[in-house]
Amino acid sequence: MWRRNQPGFTLIEMIVVLVIIGLALGLFVARGPVRSERLDIDAAARELVGALRLARGEAIARTSPVAVLVDPAAHVYRVGESAVRRLPAGLAVSVVSPGRPAGAIVFADDGSSSGGRIDLSGHTHHVSIVVNWLTGRVSVAESR
Repeated sequence: MWRRNQPGFTLIEMIVVLVIIGLALGLFVARGPVRSERLDIDAAARELVGALRLARGEAIARTSPVAVLVDPAAHVYRVGESAVRRLPAGLAVSVVSPGRPAGAIVFADDGSSSGGRIDLSGHTHHVSIVVNWLTGRVSVAESR
């Protein structure tokens, strides 16, 4: 016997809930992954700072110069003879390295460097990575 006051859900209620969940999931998936220009620039800056500091450490340990080569057009960089690494394609990259071939920052065996600046920018965020020529110190300056 069927009773009218039985606890539970009807098939129609279950279908309505599944349709609502499906629509919400469809909207979320269609939007794509959440991306932030600032996070992309900051991550690229941290990666480059790490690469520059690694190059300085390698130059001191090997007692021979190590270069960091940045190709702004291809959005890639390389430390010494290591593999080429990619930078995010949506960023504007520029390198100022006085007295050196374009895109090259060279660290000497005493820790000093040729000096230079790498600028990463998007539409709303800008980061400059500065390498001091005398000490080889790598620092980051942000602006909006």
